[in-house]
Amino acid sequence: MRRRLYLMRHAEVSYVDDTGRPISPEQVPLTENGRAQAVAAREALAGVELDLVVASDLPRTAETAELVAPGREVERWPELAEWRGGRLDAIPPEELERAFVGALRVKDEAERFLGGESLGEALDRVHPALERLLAREWETALAVLHGGVNRILISHALSGDRTYFGTFEQAPGCINVLDLGDDGWIVRTVNYIPYDPLHPARETTMEHYWEQFRGYLGR
Repeated sequence: MRRRLYLMRHAEVSYVDDTGRPISPEQVPLTENGRAQAVAAREALAGVELDLVVASDLPRTAETAELVAPGREVERWPELAEWRGGRLDAIPPEELERAFVGALRVKDEAERFLGGESLGEALDRVHPALERLLAREWETALAVLHGGVNRILISHALSGDRTYFGTFEQAPGCINVLDLGDDGWIVRTVNYIPYDPLHPARETTMEHYWEQFRGYLGR
């Protein structure tokens, strides 16, 4: 019998406050819309018996997990935190938009996410965490993580190695369904959005965040 991992991305956040000033990525909470997205995911997973619930150590994943699986203990794993960026002011202004919107589409392990952690460093951090997760006893688990981390995990499930596919979009509050058996991984569902299953948005999440930051940077 295959084990099943429901792999979610945290629900919607805003990286700027009501005045348009940036909020630290380590502190951003869910928006009101994000909380509604998490409730939609909870309804989609109603009736699923979860043996284990895991989030990163960042508030946005833990808050999402608590809404999706109320009453369940949420284990917080720092090694599954989002791909760590550097300082935006270290990127030349003329290169900033291209670097920002394409940050998750790197191909070489030496390339860095917004001047921060390299792809290779992120793989070295996330892959062992996945092995630790699989070493635990569970049949059905929920992991609420981040767009970049989910891409790493889905890419590994598809390829079986360190291949990274950066073009897998991960919408806020989306659900991926991955099964694992003796014959390896089966990827059943990617980027299912319970509150909007037809994917009306045609921008990526990084393009959406760039629009948030651009107003602040322009000022």
